[in-house]
Amino acid sequence: MTSIRDLVSGSLGVGEQFCLEVELEPTADAQARGNRRLLAAHPYPATPVPIAVTENLDALEEIPPAGPIEVEVVGPVVDGAVVGRVASDHCQEPEA
Repeated sequence: MTSIRDLVSGSLGVGEQFCLEVELEPTADAQARGNRRLLAAHPYPATPVPIAVTENLDALEEIPPAGPIEVEVVGPVVDGAVVGRVASDHCQEPEA
């Protein structure tokens, strides 16, 4: 049986990896949360929440990174964004 949690996880891309451009969360928003996060637009057009990359940031040489990075969506939605982690400091080349 499909649960509501399964449906929401699927629509957010939980467990999937995406090549994304990330940027620092605006300072005023970050101060309200007590820290700064990297944000990326969600690649699914129907998903209204961004991805907040908050895990495995030590894998990055610079914050924010100069180019796109590989991000894995791990969920859940926290403070208006779905949680993501750095899977790689660069995007993998698609297999031909």
